[in-house]
Amino acid sequence: MKAIILAAGYATRLYPLTINKPKALLTINQKPIINYIVEQINTIDIVDEIYVVTNHKFINSFAGWQNETVSRAKITVLDDGSTEEQNRKGAIGDIAFVIEKMNIDDELLVVAGDNFFTYPLKDYYNFYEKKQRDCVCVKVWQDKNTLRNFGIALLDEKGKVLEIEEKPEKPKSNTVVFATYFYRKDTVPLFQKYLLEGNNPDAPGNFPAWLYKQKEVYAYTFKGECYDIGTRQSYEEVQQLFQK
Repeated sequence: MKAIILAAGYATRLYPLTINKPKALLTINQKPIINYIVEQINTIDIVDEIYVVTNHKFINSFAGWQNETVSRAKITVLDDGSTEEQNRKGAIGDIAFVIEKMNIDDELLVVAGDNFFTYPLKDYYNFYEKKQRDCVCVKVWQDKNTLRNFGIALLDEKGKVLEIEEKPEKPKSNTVVFATYFYRKDTVPLFQKYLLEGNNPDAPGNFPAWLYKQKEVYAYTFKGECYDIGTRQSYEEVQQLFQK
């Protein structure tokens, strides 16, 4: 299994914190967000390589980070060539870029580099292994006023995805999808198919919202928290929550 950490965004909503520093390298309790992700990935023995995809602006920042980071799985940092918000590839475009560049023909774990989560990733992997199907991870969300900011899933009693809608105006449930995904080997070529059909290359949740119509997708309901570090307010809140 290969892992891709998505870290090619420009995080303009976090300015000035991210003018010269990528969001994934912002720290929580004096440790970069991405380090928490790498530590969790390394608990899954089957993952043998981690690809961190970033942009041309921040490639040197991640190269420096890589030199200082210890990881069981080999880490490779990739430059997607984008230089600003206007010419970025989008998250799904970046996944397809890594698949093609590294000739990936394997199962795939994809994690957004700005996600800080407290549940054991190994438990999610065990669910995926048991189902032998592509998987998303979800949590029942209590704040109904913010549901429109997320991907929303409808599930059957066994956790099979019946519908996923990205940022709906009228959410049909309060089951929120977070940006950590396990994909089967035979799903990997479908990223290119998705893009060739002219679908939205941006948010990573758009792909499973398309995929469940092609094949079975299951949802793992995690226990714990997952924070999408998208604004200065959300970053400050997580920093306060997880001080030593």
